[in-house]
Amino acid sequence: MIVYVLLYNSGTSNEGIHTLQIGDRDCVLMFESEDDAVRYGLLLEAQDFPLPSAEGIEIEEIEDFCASAGYDYKFISDGMLEVPPENNVEHMDWDIDGTPQAPITENSSEAEMSAFELERIRRQLEGLL
Repeated sequence: MIVYVLLYNSGTSNEGIHTLQIGDRDCVLMFESEDDAVRYGLLLEAQDFPLPSAEGIEIEEIEDFCASAGYDYKFISDGMLEVPPENNVEHMDWDIDGTPQAPITENSSEAEMSAFELERIRRQLEGLL
C-alpha cells in the first residue's frame, strides 16, 4: 500500500521528513490520500514552514524507517482532516539549506545522507536480489 509523507528537499542529500513532536517522540504522518497530504503541506506553509512535497512511498518502507530512526507514525485515513498544531518547536533538528545543526565529529561527514534516503536505497538494492 502506498502512503504519502511530507518531504523537504526530496531526492537531495539534504532530504528531510516532516514530523510532529509529541512529548519527547517524533511522529511521521502517513496520509492515505495524496490530496490530504498536499492540503496539510499547504497548512504548514501558511505557518511559515517551507512547502514540503507529498511523496508516495510503500507503507512498509515508512514503518521500517520509523522503527530504525526511533520515530512513531500515525496513519491519516482518506478524508480525515488533520491540521498542524498551533505551536511549533523552537529549534528544528534539520535545516532546509543543509547547514549542519550540530557540530560535525570526526566520524561524520558533511555529505552524509539522511537515514530516510539510506533506507530507501537499501530497499531498492534488496529488491534487485
